[in-house]
Amino acid sequence: MCEANAYLRNGDKEELILEAVDKVRPFDDGLLLEDIYGRRKFIRAKIKELALVDHKIILERE
Repeated sequence: MCEANAYLRNGDKEELILEAVDKVRPFDDGLLLEDIYGRRKFIRAKIKELALVDHKIILERE
């Protein structure tokens, strides 16, 4: 499987936000994350880093 987990970076710590993320949709005020099961989570953050080999999406509050 090629899904990634989304983490919110705060300093040197990373908090898991959503597992098995399939889609990331940008909006003016944040990101809509959707996993492979259709669960959605909206977060007011921006993409800081995509670590595709590690299957990680690193987010950061704006």
